[in-house]
Amino acid sequence: MGGFVENIEFALVVIDAAGNITFVNKSAERMFGYARSDMVGRTLDLIIPPRLRGAHNAGIARVGSGTPSKLTGKTVEVAALRRDGSEFPIELSLSVWHGQDGVSMGGMIRDISDRRQRDMRLHRLAHQDTLTGLPNRFQFDMRLEEALAAGEPTAVLLIDLDGFKKVNDTLGHATGDTLLQALAVRLPAALEANAMVARLGSDEFAVLLRGIHDPSAGEAAAGSLLRSFEKPFEIGDHLVKLGVSIGGAMAPSDGSDAEELLASADLALYRARKQGNSYRMFEPGMRNAVAARRALQDELLRAIGAGEFVLHYQPQVCLESGKVLGAEALLRWNHPSRGLLEPADFLAVLESHSGALTVGGWILDEACRQSAEWRAHGLAPISMAVNLFAVQVNAGNLAETVLTTLARHGLPAEALELEVTETIALDHEERTVAPFRKLGEAGVGLAFDDFGTGHAALSTIKRFPLTLLKIDRSFIRDMLSQPQDAAIVRAVLGMARDMGLAVVAEGIETRAQEAALYAMGCRVGQGYLYSRALPAADFEQLMKRSAKAAGKKLPRRR
Repeated sequence: MGGFVENIEFALVVIDAAGNITFVNKSAERMFGYARSDMVGRTLDLIIPPRLRGAHNAGIARVGSGTPSKLTGKTVEVAALRRDGSEFPIELSLSVWHGQDGVSMGGMIRDISDRRQRDMRLHRLAHQDTLTGLPNRFQFDMRLEEALAAGEPTAVLLIDLDGFKKVNDTLGHATGDTLLQALAVRLPAALEANAMVARLGSDEFAVLLRGIHDPSAGEAAAGSLLRSFEKPFEIGDHLVKLGVSIGGAMAPSDGSDAEELLASADLALYRARKQGNSYRMFEPGMRNAVAARRALQDELLRAIGAGEFVLHYQPQVCLESGKVLGAEALLRWNHPSRGLLEPADFLAVLESHSGALTVGGWILDEACRQSAEWRAHGLAPISMAVNLFAVQVNAGNLAETVLTTLARHGLPAEALELEVTETIALDHEERTVAPFRKLGEAGVGLAFDDFGTGHAALSTIKRFPLTLLKIDRSFIRDMLSQPQDAAIVRAVLGMARDMGLAVVAEGIETRAQEAALYAMGCRVGQGYLYSRALPAADFEQLMKRSAKAAGKKLPRRR
C-alpha cells in the first residue's frame, strides 16, 4: 500500500475470506490502540465487541463463499472495540474485491464519537430542560401523544407556582433558578415512580400519569403534590415558601386527544388559581363557565367601544351631622339587553381583560370631570374616591396620568382619593410604591379598601403612603352580634387614630350600627343607610339636601 493509504484520515482495515486482518494503516493503529504487528494476522474479532462478533463472522463467511455483501457500497454505523476494552461508534464503508489470494474485504472506518456526542447533546436539548434536567414540553407532548395513541387511560396535571415571580424579583434570578432545580427533585419524589414530571415553561410544570385505571388516582397525585409544598424550600440562606395551583384532567373522559385533554386541565387550573393554593380536577361544567366568560369578554370589548359604562356615586357621610363629605365612584354597565349591571356581574372578567387599562383611565377621567362639574355648580367641594385596577398601577405611568387628569379638569390634588385593593397593596416593589409616594406628596389621598379581610400585614400600611383605611362591610354587618367583629373594628379605629389615618366604615345599614361606630370613635361612614350608589344627577340633589343639614363642621379627613 502506498503513502496515500498510510496517511489518509480514515482508518483502513483489510481482511481475507477467513476474517484474518491482512493490513491496517497508521490511522487504524491510532484509532484502535494497537501496533500494526499486533493486528495483522489476528481475526477481526480483535476490534469487534463480543456481542456483535457472531453477526460479523456470519457475514464474512457469506462473502467468503461468494455471496454478495448487502453492505458493499453503503455506509453504516456500528460499534467497534479499542485495545482498552472501550466501545465507540464508527462509520464503516465496505468494499469487496477478488485477487490472486482470493476474496479480500476492506473497511474504511471513521470514528464518529464526537458526532454521536453532539447528536446526544442535541437530543437532550430537544427533549430535556437544560436547567432542571426534567423532560421539556416537547418530550411531554410526545409521551402524551404516545399514551393516547395506545389507548391508555391517562391523567395530566398542570402545575403553576404561586409567588415564584416575587422570588426572582426580590432574591434574584440565580436564587430562582436554584429553586426550580429544587422543585425538579421534590416534585418527582411526591409521586409514583412511573409518573413523568416535565417543565413546560418558566414556572410551569406538568405531570403525566399513564395507565391510570382509577379516576381517583389523578386526584391523589394532585393532593400529594400540594402537600409537598407545605415545607419551605431551603435555598442558600433563605427559606422560601411557595404556593401552588394544580389543575388535572383524565383521558379519555375529559379529552380524547392531547389538545382537548390539556385544555381541560387548563380549565381546572384556572379554577384552582381562583381558589389559591389548591387543586381542581376537570368537571364538564367548567367548559360552560369558560364559554360564558369568553362571551362576556367579547361583550366587554364591544361595550368599551360603544361607551356603555357609566359611573354611579355612593356618598361618604359624617356620622354626626349627616353631611356628605365624599363620594365613591362605582362602575356600572348599561348593557343593551340585560339592563344596568353592577360590578359583581362583570368586574372579575374586566380586571383580567385587555381593556381594563382603558376602562380604568375612563373611570378616573369621568370621576374627576364630574367632581369639577359639581364644584362649578356651586356645590361644596367633596373628596372623590376612585378604585384602581392593578393594570393601571403596573402600566408605569400612574402618577403622571393622575396628575395630568386632575390638571385637565382644574381640580386640586386633595380632591381625589385613590383606593387600592390588597392585590396591589401586597406588591411591595419600589416601582409599585413610588408612584403612590409621588401622588401623596402632591396631596392625593390613598385608601386601603376592604381592610382586614385578607393577608396584608401591618408592614403594608407602613410601606404605602396611606391616608385612609376602609373597614370592610363584613365586620360592620355582624359587629353587634359578634364580639370578634366588634373587637376588630375597635382595633382598626385605634390603630388608625394612632397612625394619623382617617377611617371610613363601609356597609352601614342600621342606626344601631351607626351609633355603635360613633361610640367607638368612627366619624365617617358609607352604606345603604344613607344611600345606594346614585347616578350623577341624583347624587347632585343628595348633596344639595346634605348642604342644608345642620351640624358642626368636622375636621378635614386628611
